[in-house]
Amino acid sequence: MSNANSRSWGTEVSIRDLIDGKRQWRAHMARIRSLPLDYRIVYEEIQNYLFKVGPVSLTEGNLLSELADFFETGIATGIGVTELIGTDIATFCDDLIAGTPTYAERYYQTLPTEPRRRK
Repeated sequence: MSNANSRSWGTEVSIRDLIDGKRQWRAHMARIRSLPLDYRIVYEEIQNYLFKVGPVSLTEGNLLSELADFFETGIATGIGVTELIGTDIATFCDDLIAGTPTYAERYYQTLPTEPRRRK
């Protein structure tokens, strides 16, 4: 990777980091595949929603791993997935990420507040 690319990302990303990230993602997805079907379907819908909304905590934190932990706890206690999160996935997701910035919000914060004037 060139220095120009690493500067634009803000951090140095090595091949090892990419391989480790891929390994962690595969392990996480193996965990998800081991969930009962109803939990797995809901997890995939939540993941799709969060990928569209783009909360920063999705990539900078452990949001999806914590969600898997939450689901595994629900399974262990015998609670159904709709009892655990409710029937509205979007509302659950919005509540889950309430107060956390999204990438869209970060982008809008970098825009000038005054529109540019044409010359």
